[in-house]
Amino acid sequence: MPNPPRPIRELADELISQIAAGEVVERPASVVRELMDNALDAGASGVTLRLLAGGVRLISVEDDGCGIPSRELPAALRRHATSKIQSLSDLESVATMGFRGEALAAIASVSEMSILSRCDGDAHATLIDARSGELRPAARSVGTTVEVKELFFATPARRKFLKTDATEVAHCIEAVRRHALARPDVSFAIWHEGKLVEQWRAAEPDARMADVLGEDFRDKSVVLDYVGKAPGANALLSVRVRGRAGTPDAARSRADHQFAYVNGRYVRDKVITHAARSAYEDVLHGQRQPVYVLCIDVAPTRVDVNVHPTKIEVRFRDSREVHQAVRHAIEDALAQSRAGLTTGTTAQSEQVAIGAESATSNFSLPPNPLGSASAALSGEPQGHARWNPASWQQARLGTDASAGHVVRDLGALWDRQAPGSNADFAPKPLPPGDWPLGRALAQVQGVYILAENATGLVIVDMHAAHERIVYERLKGQLDTAQLMRQQLLLPASFAATPEEMAVVDACGDALEALGLEIGAISARSLAVRAVPAALAQADAVELARSVLAELSQHDASHVIQRAQHELLATMACHGAVRANRKLTVEEMNALLRQMEATERADQCNHGRPTWRQLSMRELDALFLRGR
Repeated sequence: MPNPPRPIRELADELISQIAAGEVVERPASVVRELMDNALDAGASGVTLRLLAGGVRLISVEDDGCGIPSRELPAALRRHATSKIQSLSDLESVATMGFRGEALAAIASVSEMSILSRCDGDAHATLIDARSGELRPAARSVGTTVEVKELFFATPARRKFLKTDATEVAHCIEAVRRHALARPDVSFAIWHEGKLVEQWRAAEPDARMADVLGEDFRDKSVVLDYVGKAPGANALLSVRVRGRAGTPDAARSRADHQFAYVNGRYVRDKVITHAARSAYEDVLHGQRQPVYVLCIDVAPTRVDVNVHPTKIEVRFRDSREVHQAVRHAIEDALAQSRAGLTTGTTAQSEQVAIGAESATSNFSLPPNPLGSASAALSGEPQGHARWNPASWQQARLGTDASAGHVVRDLGALWDRQAPGSNADFAPKPLPPGDWPLGRALAQVQGVYILAENATGLVIVDMHAAHERIVYERLKGQLDTAQLMRQQLLLPASFAATPEEMAVVDACGDALEALGLEIGAISARSLAVRAVPAALAQADAVELARSVLAELSQHDASHVIQRAQHELLATMACHGAVRANRKLTVEEMNALLRQMEATERADQCNHGRPTWRQLSMRELDALFLRGR
């Protein structure tokens, strides 16, 4: 039987606070996060966290900030009481960590809480008990101490959902770690059961990252400092991305080393996560997860932090701009390869010296195996060309003179020796530290190249390395070519959702720039009438749906780019030198020199490493030299 209707009544203030606490306080780590926010807003230069029983028995946060005046302590415990904002304009440009005025009241409703605080110039500190509201003098230096005891004593059902003490302590440490990465100028200390478990002293940003995430992260990451284009001419509205991004070698199986901050606030945002992941698309192997610390600076008026009570979610006014800034920041940083001293460009790698100055041979990629791709780059309409192994082999042998070359002078002598070359060519001695990948010594089983550099031994996977070289050259030519469209003989129609219909109406110019022509044929149907010429053989409906889905949230240009790059990756894979191919020393040196002038040469298109270094110390250890 249904329950009889009840009259509408106002809830008691305590019950209202406990309901709010269910959103704000999930576990001890939630309390730690809120109290850390308040400490940093108070201008603290040092914060100490003390825990008992994983934070259930005691959470104490001590800071040396400005303190709370004694007359304001009772107000600090009331709901929606805060010093951070006073008007709607303040809310729309929040620059502090806290602003909602809910945390202290919510925590007090589910625990036994007290606040001890002293301001500069006060004769003594003042202690307030949250349950009774009693004020009394106490001893303390300038700053604030908040003690939270017996968490969830008033809601025992919630307490049963907590994990073991060790697990809860780990979550508390992670909460402090997130603050420590954003504020390297503040020192942090964590005590549990009277033992110091973590301590981070004030340091430079790079040193703090090494202290928090380990020396390995700093050694295997690159610096980010990118400023996106500001709307109009107002530089104050630009998006800046700072921090460090891990190299592909530093990728992990779990996404537990991904930290994103917006104006100093740790956030979990799909736009940022998607942008970072897309920047690693063709350098990560399998399902490996990148590691990074991203600090995004954007005008407070262009980001809404009032999305969730935990303040861990944000909403950007222009999410596409943020997406592009994050993606380009990481891509530009990762383009710098360890194999070279400078970032390679198409012009730089057109002619690369091989060994001695007298060797000027270049690699050359065979003609395009996919008949329509080269024409797509030049804008010529093509039919539905299919893969033809015979014509591909014919092109490799140089007998198909009419086939268009997607890449010119890529530099390979896989099939023929350059005029005047000598198979017994011996490079000049390597000047110390000149060539990062050194000079070639030999080939192992037709698969690996052994080279010597100033550090020791270099082992190169020749197929993976050449695949990256070909791929980057193809991408370079694609970027400089005009994106051409190809009309479909029969438009591809599909049933569309209301959101997809709205995107087509609102983003017609963006779709045209991407080479797509999509129009409505009914109130619930769309038709694809043209696609990018390079993707003429792709599934038009699937491509359109992917682009519309990305346009609704992010910048969709990378959808087209990804599809084009997949085509180029296939071409590069088939065009690269195969295993069991015997190379001369001259050819091996040519490959090493082009690796040094190629972006992202450390990984192939599939994210596998292309080379590894064995130092003399590692070689000595293998043979127990010096022991």
